[in-house]
Amino acid sequence: MIKRIGIITLLLSFVLGSTIYAHSGRTDSSGGHNCSAKSQAKGLCSGYHYHNGGTAESSHKSNSTFTTPTQSSDKDCSDFSSYEEVVEYWNSKGYTKENDPERLDGWGNTVDDGIPCEAPSGYDTSKINHSPAQIAKITAENDKATGEKEGYSVGYTAGYSDTTKNTSANGSDDYIQGYQSGYEKGYLEGNNKLHADKEKAKQTGYEFGAKQDQLVIPDTFKANTSLQESFTIGFNEAVSERDEKKKAEYAALGYQDGKDENDGRPPKNIKDLYIASYNEGFEKGQSELKVEYKKQGYEAAFTMLIYKKPQLETDKYVGWYKEGFESNKEIKEIQDDAYNLGLQGEAFQIPDKYQKAKVIFDEYYHLGKKEHATKQEEKRTTATASTVAGMGIIGWFARRFYVARKMAS
Repeated sequence: MIKRIGIITLLLSFVLGSTIYAHSGRTDSSGGHNCSAKSQAKGLCSGYHYHNGGTAESSHKSNSTFTTPTQSSDKDCSDFSSYEEVVEYWNSKGYTKENDPERLDGWGNTVDDGIPCEAPSGYDTSKINHSPAQIAKITAENDKATGEKEGYSVGYTAGYSDTTKNTSANGSDDYIQGYQSGYEKGYLEGNNKLHADKEKAKQTGYEFGAKQDQLVIPDTFKANTSLQESFTIGFNEAVSERDEKKKAEYAALGYQDGKDENDGRPPKNIKDLYIASYNEGFEKGQSELKVEYKKQGYEAAFTMLIYKKPQLETDKYVGWYKEGFESNKEIKEIQDDAYNLGLQGEAFQIPDKYQKAKVIFDEYYHLGKKEHATKQEEKRTTATASTVAGMGIIGWFARRFYVARKMAS
């Protein structure tokens, strides 16, 4: 009887020894334990689970061989006060799906998914070290960063070349998004840099053009067509300004030569356009000189009864003088008025407006006066003849009357 009691006592000790540690935070001889109500309420675990490589096989072995249970140093999901604490512990240990010595992954229905203690619903699992969400997030960020870098480079080149935008790209959605964003940024910066360099090229071209006539584009601007064009524009502007200034100088020189009655020969070894400006200036000077000589001839007509050739340096100037002399139509009016005044027998008196042509007025007045005298003489002669003729007729009639009377008696 005593023997039976000892065997029962030994069996009860074995059973109690194998279950006494099946509580939260402790593992039994099989390396596992039951999830406490507190841990289940937190959503950290559910049901019986293993730690430290414990399995159902080790539980079976424990039934055949009794060993004294020992306390484990492994963390259990129920040991944490919050899920944030779980994640902090997991990350600090550098645990991953493949490196989980404390078997924190694998709770609940999902096994070895890289999420310790099964995250609460809606939790951002990208915070968890090497979780699928974190890997996906990092991959997306890397793709986007790579796309931005490559898009920026292509966009900058396109913007600096001032070509049409083309943001098309191949790859993941994150890569394409990054590429397009980087392209736009690069294109804008490249285009801004192009405009700044174009202004610089134009200014450099202007400085070159201010000193020389031959266009020579520096190597710095040869690689970009837009920069070549800007350099050329600046160069031509400076050359044009310099040419206009020189043209004005040579036109003034030609004008002065034309006025000074020089021979009109432009300086030697100058541009054709400078020669043209000199000739234009000379012709202008000559034109004004012609007006002056014509005016002299015109005024001389008031003082001459007949044209007298002036003593001038060239036949050209004499011709202008004579042209002016003959163009004076006022002389005919003066001649006619003076002649008519004399013809009417009026007293000699020069009107104020004809004072500058006294010689002509006097000459034609007396011509008219002479004609007037002639006509008066003709009238007197005609009257005398008429009187004599009348007396002759009367005498004839008298003689006829006398004869008639004689015959009648």
